[in-house]
Amino acid sequence: MPPSYLKAHQEGSLQEKAESLYSRLGSCDICPRLCKADRLNNRLGFCKTGKKAKVYSYFAHHGEEPALSGTKGSGTIFFTNCNLRCAYCQNYEFSQSDKGREAGEEELASFMLELQQEGCHNINFVTPTHNIPQILKALVLAVEKGLKIPLVYNSSGYDSLDTLRLLDGIFDIYLPDARYADNQTSLKLSQAKDYWEINRQALKEMRRQVGIAQFNPDEIIEKGLIIRHLVLPNKLSGTEEIMSFIARELGTDTYISLMSQYFPCHKAKDYPELARRLTLEEYQKAMDIMHACGLHNGWVQDEQGLDRFAGIHIKTNL
Repeated sequence: MPPSYLKAHQEGSLQEKAESLYSRLGSCDICPRLCKADRLNNRLGFCKTGKKAKVYSYFAHHGEEPALSGTKGSGTIFFTNCNLRCAYCQNYEFSQSDKGREAGEEELASFMLELQQEGCHNINFVTPTHNIPQILKALVLAVEKGLKIPLVYNSSGYDSLDTLRLLDGIFDIYLPDARYADNQTSLKLSQAKDYWEINRQALKEMRRQVGIAQFNPDEIIEKGLIIRHLVLPNKLSGTEEIMSFIARELGTDTYISLMSQYFPCHKAKDYPELARRLTLEEYQKAMDIMHACGLHNGWVQDEQGLDRFAGIHIKTNL
């Protein structure tokens, strides 16, 4: 199954979409923040990123879901900064502390090609939301030099519907989070006053574009949607509401990655409700809710995520 972006490039729509999105950086409305910062002249909005994307690292990642990492790794490119400010972010060192360096489109393209050369199953853009114009411009260059493996859009799920619609036909794999089911919690913990509405729209659009997850004979995903849900202590992640929404609006065949790896890092200890690890009982309750909603495709983790995806079940009942 050839990646969709190859056809888009052949037809010229990839270049057109890249240019259209890039021009919007002049009064940036790429993400739901709608900062209107002139990023083309390095004026910074909420994401603290100017004309060039910033990259913290890139490597063959063997710790993602098995359908992504497989035996050769997922070619992850970790971008600096984010359009959320999660108090408990495990990647805060680069998502909120601005660590990393600027990389132009040619260098981004070279990262993709290097990861492909290493044998990675896919190119996995981690926190791409605020850098999607730069990514698409780099993708044009990478395709012209032989890129041909699937792309993963790995985001917090706080993505603009208008921007996602422009990405139709570019990404074959969407890997969004579904973090919260109420805006009071998302505002308090991630400074996003409208996460639940934005996230629901984004998930529905991603599902419309790529459908149910499809795998090759080696059980590596080639196309489709996988939704990550990090279970937080004290029911803060709204698991029941989120799983009900997924089952009702997206379908019970949707693949879920139910994550138990929460631990209180960054500023979490400033919030009493976040200042401890998840309990086994809380995670078991989240699994029970997921099953009760008819969701049986995906992956679970072991107790507290100490060995990621040790409790894997794929394409079977969890």
